[in-house]
Amino acid sequence: MSFQHLDIATLTAWLDAGRPLALVDIRDPMSFAQGAIPGSRRLDNDSVGAFLDETPAERPVVVVCYHGHSSQQAAAWLAGQGLGEVYSLDGGFTEWQLRYPDRVEA
Repeated sequence: MSFQHLDIATLTAWLDAGRPLALVDIRDPMSFAQGAIPGSRRLDNDSVGAFLDETPAERPVVVVCYHGHSSQQAAAWLAGQGLGEVYSLDGGFTEWQLRYPDRVEA
């Protein structure tokens, strides 16, 4: 099982439509505290076990990092844990914040 790439326009459409998905942010705690995509939760080595326990295998998971690079490795790893639909957000939080400064929560 592998991950797929997701563009920001598609994520925006999914969020606007209320599509059930798990939005996880793998940036460092300070960056996440300063701003994140609404509805996302921070994921790290300490919290990933609980996340996998709580997340149904069929729920889409979108991984967010700074620019869309490290999220690819994390998405590939999560897909390998048995999650069926895993995406890496192309452009990451940096691109999201540029496009949607009003859709960032601290």
